[in-house]
Amino acid sequence: MNSKQYKEIIRPFLSDQRFRHSVYVAEECVALASRFGVDEKKAETVGILHDIMKEKPKEEQLKMMENSGIILTDEERSAPKLWHAKCGSLYMKNVLHIEDEEMLNAVRYHTTARPHMTQLDKVLFVADFISLDRDYKGVEALRDAARESLDKAVLDGLVFSIQCLTESHMAIHPDSIAAYNWAVKTCKD
Repeated sequence: MNSKQYKEIIRPFLSDQRFRHSVYVAEECVALASRFGVDEKKAETVGILHDIMKEKPKEEQLKMMENSGIILTDEERSAPKLWHAKCGSLYMKNVLHIEDEEMLNAVRYHTTARPHMTQLDKVLFVADFISLDRDYKGVEALRDAARESLDKAVLDGLVFSIQCLTESHMAIHPDSIAAYNWAVKTCKD
């Protein structure tokens, strides 16, 4: 399938704002992929599809994961805003018949990150932070980091995310902590 077909697939799933976000993330994925030597078609596809399940009711997301044998940890169960990543990966595999594990994992871990991220994982993780529609305090610094180094942008994105969670007294997913510990060792300049 091409990007136009994927956009047609996600359209009924998403509000106008979320659809625009997905298109902007896909565009940023292509730009980052081009800059850092990642497959642009894969990057565009994961960018378009990354939030396909984001606006599905939480009960549907939970049922989808349970039906697929996914057992949520206590941290995951208490953070339903993370569920769409696993559900998106499941939808890609089970409905869209995408078998590429790298693409499936990029979507699965785009909210939490993970240690030993592939370049495609990094591209989607960073693109989601810095897409054109993002206007939060600190986004320009993350955009600057992405222009400098994909690894620096990943590390800075993890720091930003973890700080936001701790300031809000929210649990931090173990994958994010492990990703941060990995990135500190491997993504330093």
